[in-house]
Order: sequence, then structure tokens, then C-alpha cells
Amino acid sequence: MTDILRLFFIILLLIAAITAYFIVLSALFENRVTKTQRAITAMPGRSFGVGLVNFLFFGVIAVVLLSLADANRVGNVMRVILLFPTVAVLVFLGILLTFGLAGMVNIIGERIFPDHAVLKQKALGAVILCIACALPILGWFLLLPYVGFVGIGGFILGLFQRDL
Repeated sequence: MTDILRLFFIILLLIAAITAYFIVLSALFENRVTKTQRAITAMPGRSFGVGLVNFLFFGVIAVVLLSLADANRVGNVMRVILLFPTVAVLVFLGILLTFGLAGMVNIIGERIFPDHAVLKQKALGAVILCIACALPILGWFLLLPYVGFVGIGGFILGLFQRDL
């Protein structure tokens, strides 16, 4: 019984931490998150396609670099040299996903709670997205990838399009 309670409190703390992270990200990079949010709202289908293609492209590069670095015939120096671009690609994907999810959190908060204050919209949007993505099977394999791909695509479209 104590394990269940401990796990429950850990999940609550993780949801609170993720919520705070998205609120701070939206406050510090308000312009970038707003551009991402506008791109997602204006072109959700294009955002999904762009996000999927870019995730697959950079994901394949990261997997190939990791497999080359893990090969037995590669020396320690070459392994370290191969790990630097691998980490750079994974950090880049993480940045894309972070800003994309921040835009999605803002959209979810605005659509579900239009009459609340902006801070409360963002907080409740993050909580709802966390809980929905934690749903076994559907949340893990359908909702989370969809939200991630749309977010990545929205961030990239927000970077390169001037008038949204």
C-alpha cells in the first residue's frame, strides 16, 4: 500500500514540475512560444507533417550515430568524437519538442478554459495534457506522438514563416 501512495505522490510532483516548467518557458520565451502557438493553430495538418518528417530525419541521424559509436571496432577516441554530434542532435530535438509542447499547452488551456486567467489556462492545460498523455496505450502511443509531432512542426513553421 505504501508503494502505491509513494508512486501517486511522485506522479503528482512530476505533473507539478512539468506544469511549472511550461509556465516558466512561456514566460521567458513568450515570443517564440506565441509564434509556435500561432503556427499550430493556423496549420495543424502541416505542423504534423513537418514535425513527423523532421523527427524521423533527426531521429535516424541520432540512431545511426549512436550505433556507430557503440560498435566494437570503434576506439574510445572515435566513440567520444561520435557522441558529440549525437548529443547535439538529441538536444536539438529536445528543444524542438519543448517549445512545441509549450505551444500545445497554451492552445489546450485556451480552448478548454477560455474564461480563466492566462496563467491558470497554461497551468490547467499542462496538467490536462500530462494526465491525458499518461493514459496507457492511447496516451502513450497515439496522443503523445501526435502532440509532439504537431508541436515540433509548429515550432519549425514558426521559425521560418514571417506572417502568421
